[in-house]
Amino acid sequence: MSTTHINGIDMYYEEHGSGDPLLLIMGLAADSTAWMFQVPDFSARYRTIVFDNRGVGRSSKPSGPYTIAQMADDAAGVLDTLDVARANVVGVSMGGMIAQELALRHPQRVRDLVLACTYAKPDTGVEQQFESSLALFGASRGDNGEVQVDLSKIDPMMLFQHLLPTVFTPQFMMTELPKLMQVFSGALQYGFSMEAILAQVSATQRHDTLNRLGQIKAPTLVLTGDSDMLIPPSCSDTLAARIPGAKLVKLPGGSHGFNFETPEAFNRVVLDFLAGAPN
Repeated sequence: MSTTHINGIDMYYEEHGSGDPLLLIMGLAADSTAWMFQVPDFSARYRTIVFDNRGVGRSSKPSGPYTIAQMADDAAGVLDTLDVARANVVGVSMGGMIAQELALRHPQRVRDLVLACTYAKPDTGVEQQFESSLALFGASRGDNGEVQVDLSKIDPMMLFQHLLPTVFTPQFMMTELPKLMQVFSGALQYGFSMEAILAQVSATQRHDTLNRLGQIKAPTLVLTGDSDMLIPPSCSDTLAARIPGAKLVKLPGGSHGFNFETPEAFNRVVLDFLAGAPN
């Protein structure tokens, strides 16, 4: 459990296990705590590295704007700090966007790549959901695409309550509340900046690798749940079709939060891919 200075901010990271390096990149508004159901399995086989993205957890929370490319450079900086020349990389949701940019901006750093429940560019469904969320919080987009909102009117728990039904299935929310509270506590106990979260949100809306995906050379697994209500599984179809040689897996009944809701299935598919991917 350490902190390093990268790109002008402090970044929190942890290492678990030994073996070939495996970098895990988390999604929007969540810190490295949200990998709690992957770290034990992954670290039994790999030197597993987790970190808090800028804007959350124990990393710095500078004001925006943020970009996905900037956050990919942050991830590369974590590898630099640990003297890791090349790593397997797994990214979920926004973390999958960061992983795409990492593979494009720093191709020599990525051995095998897993892109889970993510997109190359917001499609119409994602954009409509985003606009609905803005309206709910009384927000709007400025001419530069940045979110404009009165932050004093937004409670963090209000944000989570809005996101939950799109991330997890109703049954999981009813039966596994203690697990969800662990993630919330991780997000809140080290300070929560709504300004930083909105900077992350804006970065995801500007993310666009669509016409560059053909440049990704790393063996790639595109993974999604077929019941993802936040990022449509069709977005994974696009990724898999445009990344040369990519393998596509859709987990039956998988939600957007499937690494947390159905970790056994998620972990098995990821580990099987990494074990069989050419190096």
